[in-house]
Amino acid sequence: MTATTIAPSAVVARNVSKIYGSGDAEVPALREVDVAFARGAFTAIMGPSGSGKSTLMHCLAGLDTVTSGSVTLGDSEITSLGDRALTLLRRERVGFVFQSFNLLPTLTAEQNILLPLRLAGRDPDRSWFDHVVGIVGLADRLGHLPSQLSGGQQQRVACARALVSRPDVIFADEPTGNLDSRSGAEVLAFLRTSVRELGQTIVMVTHDPVAASYADRVIFLRDGRFVAEHRDPTPESVLDVLKRLDAR
Repeated sequence: MTATTIAPSAVVARNVSKIYGSGDAEVPALREVDVAFARGAFTAIMGPSGSGKSTLMHCLAGLDTVTSGSVTLGDSEITSLGDRALTLLRRERVGFVFQSFNLLPTLTAEQNILLPLRLAGRDPDRSWFDHVVGIVGLADRLGHLPSQLSGGQQQRVACARALVSRPDVIFADEPTGNLDSRSGAEVLAFLRTSVRELGQTIVMVTHDPVAASYADRVIFLRDGRFVAEHRDPTPESVLDVLKRLDAR
């Protein structure tokens, strides 16, 4: 099954398969997946445990290699890049938000946000930094260490860190998995705002129908295959799709 999008695509998987192991120990994680992710949109990836959703995200982000097929980010086919070029592409054109916040405990919120730019030897655009910090609501927390911030605030620092370099795509892997429902809703609302007000492209892996309902579109995997998509989701409509897939 092939997914299509009307808007230009930020990242595209073409006939992507991923196999772990070999011989009798061979495990297919992805099977000929064709899917495109629209630029300036918020897309969620869902599916049962073992469906391949995290593997797909890792392949799209250049964190894992594909066994066959291709992944294109913008005008770059990343599956043909060497390690050095791939490292530079991830640093300059991709942002990441993970379930664990991955903040350095000895750095302030501001220092954590600016860390990717410092590592890349780039000077921050202060007006953009101020804009991102304002949207994420951290202007009065920039001098605080991670230990002085709530879980939701720490994840918002991680989101701002992903945004500050203006990446082509932000990949978010269960970004609310370690948060309570209120903090999770704040982070998801911020991600949605970054799409609608900043034009950011976000691809999020989640198992939570409520989290998925913040997206513009949800794609569903099962047994490593792309099996369905759903636009303008609500928690109830996402659950309905999951139930139909389970009944097949």
